[in-house]
Amino acid sequence: MATGTLNSLPLYCCYCLVFLINPYYCQQFSISFLQPTDCGVQQLFDISSLTCVKCGPNQVSSKSGLSCECQKGFKILSSNGGSITCQKCADPKSGVTQDGYECISCPGGLGEDGRCQCPGGSVLVERNVNGIPLQEALCEFCNGTDPAFSSPDTKGNRCVRCQESFISTSQSCECGSNYMAGGMCFPPSNLPSQVQTTINFAQLGLAVVSSWLVSFLYSSAAACLLFTNRTACQALGNMCVMNMHSSSSISNDACGLFNTIYRATAAQGNNQDNPYWRSNLPWLYYGEQPGLASRVLQTEPLPVGFSFKGANKNTNIGLLAAVYTVQGEFLRWENLGRKYLQLCPDTITRLQAAYTFGTAYKQNCVLSVSDLLAAYPEPLFYDIFMAQQNSAGDTRLVPVPILNLNLQLNSQFINQASNMNSWYLTRRLLVVDTLSGREMSVTPRVIRVANNLKLRFQLVPNTQNGQVYPPLVTVSYTDILITDQAKQTVAVSFSLEYEMDQNDAQVKTDIALGVLGGVAVVYSLLKTASWKRRIASPIVDVKTILKFLLFYAGDLANIFFFITMGTGLYWLIFYKAQQFVSVLLPLPAEEDRFVIYVGCAFALKAVQFLHELWLQMSVDIFFIDWERPRSSKSSKPVEGCGEGKSAAPTVSIWRTYFVANEWNEIQTIRKINPTFQIISVLFFLEVVSFSSLALRDPSSELQRNTEEYIPDYSRILRYGVAAAMWLSIGFIQIIFFSVFYDRFVEDKIRQFVDLCSISNVSVLLLSLRCFGYYIHGRSVHGHADTNMEEMNLNLKKEAENLCGQRGLAPNSDIQTFQISITSRLRAQYDRILEPLNRSNGPSRLIDASPNPFEQNTRAYHTMNRFLASVIDHGHREMDYIVKDKLLFERVIGMEFIEPLDKSIFYNDDSHSFAEVLFYGNEATLLIFDTLFFCVVDLGSQNYILAAVLTYVQQLIFRLIRNVSGRRNLARKTLVDKRFLI
Repeated sequence: MATGTLNSLPLYCCYCLVFLINPYYCQQFSISFLQPTDCGVQQLFDISSLTCVKCGPNQVSSKSGLSCECQKGFKILSSNGGSITCQKCADPKSGVTQDGYECISCPGGLGEDGRCQCPGGSVLVERNVNGIPLQEALCEFCNGTDPAFSSPDTKGNRCVRCQESFISTSQSCECGSNYMAGGMCFPPSNLPSQVQTTINFAQLGLAVVSSWLVSFLYSSAAACLLFTNRTACQALGNMCVMNMHSSSSISNDACGLFNTIYRATAAQGNNQDNPYWRSNLPWLYYGEQPGLASRVLQTEPLPVGFSFKGANKNTNIGLLAAVYTVQGEFLRWENLGRKYLQLCPDTITRLQAAYTFGTAYKQNCVLSVSDLLAAYPEPLFYDIFMAQQNSAGDTRLVPVPILNLNLQLNSQFINQASNMNSWYLTRRLLVVDTLSGREMSVTPRVIRVANNLKLRFQLVPNTQNGQVYPPLVTVSYTDILITDQAKQTVAVSFSLEYEMDQNDAQVKTDIALGVLGGVAVVYSLLKTASWKRRIASPIVDVKTILKFLLFYAGDLANIFFFITMGTGLYWLIFYKAQQFVSVLLPLPAEEDRFVIYVGCAFALKAVQFLHELWLQMSVDIFFIDWERPRSSKSSKPVEGCGEGKSAAPTVSIWRTYFVANEWNEIQTIRKINPTFQIISVLFFLEVVSFSSLALRDPSSELQRNTEEYIPDYSRILRYGVAAAMWLSIGFIQIIFFSVFYDRFVEDKIRQFVDLCSISNVSVLLLSLRCFGYYIHGRSVHGHADTNMEEMNLNLKKEAENLCGQRGLAPNSDIQTFQISITSRLRAQYDRILEPLNRSNGPSRLIDASPNPFEQNTRAYHTMNRFLASVIDHGHREMDYIVKDKLLFERVIGMEFIEPLDKSIFYNDDSHSFAEVLFYGNEATLLIFDTLFFCVVDLGSQNYILAAVLTYVQQLIFRLIRNVSGRRNLARKTLVDKRFLI
């Protein structure tokens, strides 16, 4: 085994040495970069080895550089397809035949390539009829007169019939004294001999001499006019389209020549009995002057209507186009439902979605200039028609007019005016023009691209069967000066719009706003009058006007909200549910006014909400403790007082603290759960996809395929869907809490009233100076400050009707009241609290005598005794009566009787004292949250962001209400805020 290893070692070393010495294995393989132009005169470029290879003897490189050919004076002796052998001709003066295989005597001179040449008008003959080479070549002249009318072909090998314009003009193949242009011969005519061959690129302020117009403008116009050449007429029309259909006083440009021919051929009649479509000419204009747009666009509807649903569903927009080359040749009829007008690349499904009626389609992209140059070496021209089948099943084509925004009439862009009567409609369309901006080079100096192309449909007013007027194609072009085509880009867009006359809807909205606004003024005046009566102030001052404006802001906010809500639901229901098209969504620009209405509703509702929030945080409140001290027999002696002195009987304050805490807790409770509200709204809008109903298309499907085209959202529909969803879930919650939860689980408002009765504490609330609410909590058992056994016994007696009723009036259970108090009672109330108000005011007004704690205690006991005595009819001059409110008083929220001598306690079974809480203002809060959510969504088009911000604002305002309400409660009830947990 060791020997075998030693024997293989020399072989292994040699193998390694070969690899180390060979440079191929020592460095990376590479070759020299060579092109055919790098090879010498006697070399060819070998397409196999990609190098230059030397030609054979007496050979030189061909023009392409990819093969070799014999030198001048040499003929091909042999050829195997890959290489040739050359032999020198015997006579140095002879030439070589055209195929290079024979030497031949030439009757004329030799060319640079060593082959025979013949004078003009003759052809070279090198073989006889049976193919035998001649000893001497012949130059046969072509007979250019009748009847031959022949001339050499382009290669000079044959005599062929000369071009018909020569025969028609001069009766020979010579043009003579006539005018020759574009390879054709023309007799004298009314056309100017000098034509305008420049293309005006107005955006760049640049005029380019177009090589295409130089070559073919005059010849196309002359052939069209003189020879009725239809292809030439189409080519002339194409040149006018490349010049943006622009016309001026100059009559020798493309459009000027076309119009000259149009007027000169009036006697020839019209195509298809159309006065704008002259025989043999393309149809370029609607009339000879602008002003026919309204007649074309708003007179004759399409014969077949559109429908979204049902057996007669028809949403297909069938656009056909007659396609022409730039030379004027007809290519084909083309269905435009794919990509011909849409430059942006996309899937076939999404591209075809543009031609579904009612779908607001919009496509934007940025294209490379180099890609456009490669894809459109020559422009194509489209005459667009809309195909519809009549009742007989025949396909009828309706022409589609074009509004070219780049069209100039006497240097004015008349199609950019807002007045339709000044428009000049046209017919033929091009999308990309890379030809007219070429001067003499292959690469154009300027190209022109349709950067914004829009197809618009207008609904016939008051139609019930989906009739629309002929669609209008609006196109604008951008001019691009070629500097670096690899880096240059152009932004393009394609869109479809559907519109109807919105004036009637706007008038109705304005009428509704005017009428309801007037009602709101009257209602706000009633509220202001009620407020004036409730504050006992007969004077109309600045504060009164400000209060009226605040009331009016809230009422006007409700009007704006319900009008916008109704508008959103109207469009949502009638647009999505209609069978035959009778309404179309407002355009995005037409939605701006609606968004302003929504903004006004939100701003005014915010003012109302902040106003009510301020009123709630400044309400006057006091807890009346009816508990009286127990008998002094049970009082204990006070220690440390010398003799055995008994302490004065006291009443526990904990019941009042407990009631105050409960009031503090219910200040921000609501009839809905905000967290559940937001989660539910997001679930239905985003997960169930109710948001799909807001898309600008006729489909009512909730789940959409992501591979399909998804249109933009309508702001009106988006608002309608969001507001309806928010209000629906809110109403469901309110109904649930009112019907089930409050009855069978817990009703915090009623529980608070019960707590007051059990605690023997009444609550006086003054939301205004002389108006408020009273909760009668006086215990029917006389005492509430007792032990558990006695408390349970009292509750048992009450359950078994073994004691009196809780109501303020005898034999009554009514414990809650709206109160309208006299100014005398209010003045006494303020007088008791005056020392406390001074202590909370500026330092110069503070009474320095007693300390704040004693002052609060004394004021509390004084107020408690005073209010208790008033409730017990202890003050004849401040007495009150109890009565029911009239129905009309409840409806308008105003008391007819003014409390002059006696206060009035109105029975209130509905617990309206909740109006000073969030609980009693659920309508305002719900509408404010709805508007906040919708306004954020309209600005961001994002339901999730709107939900998050709505939840945050709810938390912030609830925190403000809690903190401010707690501070107000401690200040007004004289309860230390440390006990308000």
